[in-house]
Amino acid sequence: MTKNMKNKKHLYSFTYHNPEYELCKLESRSIFNEEEKNKVLFSDIKTEPSSSAFIKSRLDIISLSEDYSTLIDEVKKEKISAEGFKVEYIVFDGDTTGYRDRLGKLKDIGFSIDGDPDYYSPTITYALCYYEGVWYFGELIKDIFDWRKHKNKPHSYSNSIGATIAKAIVNIASKAKKEKNILDACCGVGTILLEACFSGNNIEGCDINEKVCRNARENLSHFNYEAKISHSDIKDISKWYDAAIIDLPYNLFSSASDNDIVNIIESTAKITNRLVIVSTIDITTLINNIGFRITDYCIISKMGKRKFTRKIWVCEKKI
Repeated sequence: MTKNMKNKKHLYSFTYHNPEYELCKLESRSIFNEEEKNKVLFSDIKTEPSSSAFIKSRLDIISLSEDYSTLIDEVKKEKISAEGFKVEYIVFDGDTTGYRDRLGKLKDIGFSIDGDPDYYSPTITYALCYYEGVWYFGELIKDIFDWRKHKNKPHSYSNSIGATIAKAIVNIASKAKKEKNILDACCGVGTILLEACFSGNNIEGCDINEKVCRNARENLSHFNYEAKISHSDIKDISKWYDAAIIDLPYNLFSSASDNDIVNIIESTAKITNRLVIVSTIDITTLINNIGFRITDYCIISKMGKRKFTRKIWVCEKKI
């Protein structure tokens, strides 16, 4: 562990399946300006785990030491007082600490905190972990996975992007900055809007199809979210946005010709300096032709009866 990593404020743990590997890396670069490695990342940037489908937890580091006894002394010096606390042990790759030894260490931490523990309904959760020769202790914030309820939205398309991709796209577009003003330029039934609203992002949507706009509003209303959704052709929108997301139409419900796709991208490019485009085809030439450059990129493959591949392009206006 380098000295630079040891001085970071937060330790993040990640979880993902192999097909999501590239998307997780892209989201990590967008939020933290660096990739997670071995599903672990140290950073001074603070973001909520539940805003990402890949961040499993965030440890806000209170004390650390290469020596376990020294760590316990440091924790005692903090004079932490908390009623109803809980302490967990996080196991990372390379940690060979046995189960009984982990339990003993959790007791050491528990006895170093003033207050009665509550394992079942804690008011605050702390955690202990060992990673690359260093012991860490801090407050643990976990993904509560409440966003998974969006799978039960009233309206959906079989080929719509899933919540995992939608959450990542919102973070990639906004760089996890809630104050950014984002447009979902082909919002469909609102899958991206749902994840943005859940995470507290400032987002609006539009779609040329009146029916899907109505369905999107009903989906948001079902979960008590609010976002402006315009039944509008993107070329008629003049408001400026910090970033825009384009999930290009490609299925039976929202088909589009090559000219339509060109018009969507060209029109959206006029109202923002940052584009995140989801496409099933190579649009490199088109991106260059509208005066944007590709700053990042990934491929997502979905296995089923047939392999289905999406490409995500992160683009910024050329200066």
